Amino acid sequence: MKVETFETPQDAAKSLAKEVAELIRSRAAEGRNVVLGLATGATPLPFYAELVRMHKEEGLSFANVISFNLDEYSGLDRDHPESYWYFMHTNLFNHIDMKPENINILNGMTDDPEGECARYEEKIASYGGIDLFLGGIGVDGHIAFNEPYTSLASRTGVRDLTTDTRIVNSRFFGNDPEKVPAQALSVG
Repeated sequence: MKVETFETPQDAAKSLAKEVAELIRSRAAEGRNVVLGLATGATPLPFYAELVRMHKEEGLSFANVISFNLDEYSGLDRDHPESYWYFMHTNLFNHIDMKPENINILNGMTDDPEGECARYEEKIASYGGIDLFLGGIGVDGHIAFNEPYTSLASRTGVRDLTTDTRIVNSRFFGNDPEKVPAQALSVG
């Protein structure tokens, strides 16, 4: 594991974006795809802004990138402003040349959540797994929506959100924890 410290979030974002760009370019030169796991929230925003800048100003192409998002709220339509589908398109996908068929985000509106999770897990496996996962850590230590009690051996599945997570995320839902979905679909 490599640990680095930075003066500002923007410095960290630029360093990470540079590493990701090198991976994308090296795989493209080999005629191969790169599979990225992507997160939402405030933490990755400077990183996504830097990737967009690199695309627009430096010609970084995302044509060989396949992405899998960590999670999605259960019961939110993808056009809901707090859905992670909406977040990712607003902050990254609408601004780069990534192929729509290479964008993978769990369907929070599915009638079969367990089936959706199994399909997602199978699709990740079909690409040989994730090359690089960008994650963040929630206030209670959760990664994606894997709350503290979630098994370390878990796979993609339905997660019940804790009261703490719903309270923290209520800032996106008019400061009302009851408006935050009680469940989410999440990678393990």
